[in-house]
Amino acid sequence: MIRFLLSRARLRDWAELLRVSALFTVPGDALAGAAAAGLRPNRGTAYAVGASLCLYEAGMALNDWSDREEDAVDRPHRPIPSGRITPRAALTAAGALTATGLTLAARAGRPAFAVATALSATVWAYDLHLKHTRAAPATMAAARGLDVLLGATATHSAALATGASTGAARRAAAAGRPGAEPLAPLATGMPPRAAPRAAAAGGLGAEPPRSRQGFGKGWGGGLSTSAGAVRAAGSPRPGASGPAAGAPLAGMPPRVARRAAAAGGSGAEPPGSRQGFGKGRGGGLSTPARAARVAAALAAHTYAVTSVSRHETQGGSTTTPLAALTATAALGAALARPPAGPAPVLFAAAYLRTAVTPYLRAALNPSPPLTQRAVGGGIRAMIPLQAALAARSGAGGTGLAVMALVPIARKLARKVSVT
Repeated sequence: MIRFLLSRARLRDWAELLRVSALFTVPGDALAGAAAAGLRPNRGTAYAVGASLCLYEAGMALNDWSDREEDAVDRPHRPIPSGRITPRAALTAAGALTATGLTLAARAGRPAFAVATALSATVWAYDLHLKHTRAAPATMAAARGLDVLLGATATHSAALATGASTGAARRAAAAGRPGAEPLAPLATGMPPRAAPRAAAAGGLGAEPPRSRQGFGKGWGGGLSTSAGAVRAAGSPRPGASGPAAGAPLAGMPPRVARRAAAAGGSGAEPPGSRQGFGKGRGGGLSTPARAARVAAALAAHTYAVTSVSRHETQGGSTTTPLAALTATAALGAALARPPAGPAPVLFAAAYLRTAVTPYLRAALNPSPPLTQRAVGGGIRAMIPLQAALAARSGAGGTGLAVMALVPIARKLARKVSVT
């Protein structure tokens, strides 16, 4: 029993060091990035979430290790100055978590690994030096923006890899190599049971991923992917015949398939490729621009929160909470502006309700306790902000999934402080 109680106390010490209550503000970065990329969460998104969680916790451990002498004066109750966790253990944890995060990012592809490397370098630079300079808010903002881009990049890489494997199977079937027939249904994106029916009907029937027979309607809405592909396959360009005319449509998003068929082009590009990755669900801006805009929104919020956090131990600043309040109000208004649907508006309202009141109280009374509450409110507001950004990108389901983290984070915040 004594050993059990000691182990529980040990876990609580590490939970306090790693700020586990703030951990739930992290997955929404990758999910919002995936939504901005116009793609559904996939294997790459899962790797990005895992990498983000590890790098975030590495930053928390490294933060307390770096501040151990300052905390011994201002916050002696923290795990390191109180002697509950040794500085060596905290530094070792930071290194191990960083290595794990980079390993997970590498599994999502080289582009994701490159973004994760830049993110980890930013985290370490902040904790070891930049947090005590004027560049601190900008550095933290850059870290949060890179976290969003990590999610978008990893999701895109996974979609691209899936499309590349589909293309390889299609080329094997077209070349007539041994074993090509069993691969043919995969090459066309068709369920195996549907292939005999399509062959009996005399049609190509190439159905890309997420077709009507596979997963329902495509991202582009309107016609299902299968309807767009089959209709386009029925009108090949002059001089084209047989599978060669329809093969480029396999693996394409519906709008891309229709444009390719109309142009009479060849050279199918997999989901997430240059053609498929060009525009998000909402149209308008290109997908990289949409991902950058989502990253900039979260970076702006992070800049405001970090600016306030620089006064949480001493207090005394009225202008900084006011500036954060103004930035939060502007960001919330931008998220709710037309043509936003009901989901983004509701999530934006939750974002404002979480952050605005603590900022206002800290501005009216800039004492350390109220300033710390303002920082905590700003951190918790990350979750509805991520949900609003995802819903604004057209992923209402993703936004709801992110919002489901709010009650969990609130419950844990009562036990372990987020600051």
